[in-house]
Amino acid sequence: MNYFRKMKGTAKSPPRVNLSEIIWSWVGAFLGVTAVAIINYNTLLETDLVLLIGGHVFSAVVGVAAYQLLQEPLWLSAAVAVATSIAVMHATRTMHPPGGATALIAVIGSAKIHELGYLYALMPAGAGAIVMLVVALLVNNIPKGRKYPEYWY
Repeated sequence: MNYFRKMKGTAKSPPRVNLSEIIWSWVGAFLGVTAVAIINYNTLLETDLVLLIGGHVFSAVVGVAAYQLLQEPLWLSAAVAVATSIAVMHATRTMHPPGGATALIAVIGSAKIHELGYLYALMPAGAGAIVMLVVALLVNNIPKGRKYPEYWY
């Protein structure tokens, strides 16, 4: 019974934010994805380097390593990539759940992604992260009452 009681959780949900916070978050996300998409569609469209799903360098490295070491069966290398990327993000205090998808793409992506090898961690994953970070810094510090980031590592 104690096992099932743990599932009800102990943390309280985050506090509600005001409409201004919601709007600024929307603006930042919109501009960040727009910047990455414009770069992607104007320079990388024929290369399969999808910056929109980049942004998680550790997870990209883990995904490439899992694919190169295991390859087949694909289900195993995919599971190892995602699980290991989550462990690495925990260990490095860089937890961002979509990073698991970045590791997964390194395994299940096309031949063009596989041909990149570890370059996948720099382009598109690293480049996407830098673009999104720059946009986040610029947009999130426009309003007087906002401060971004809360802390640097």
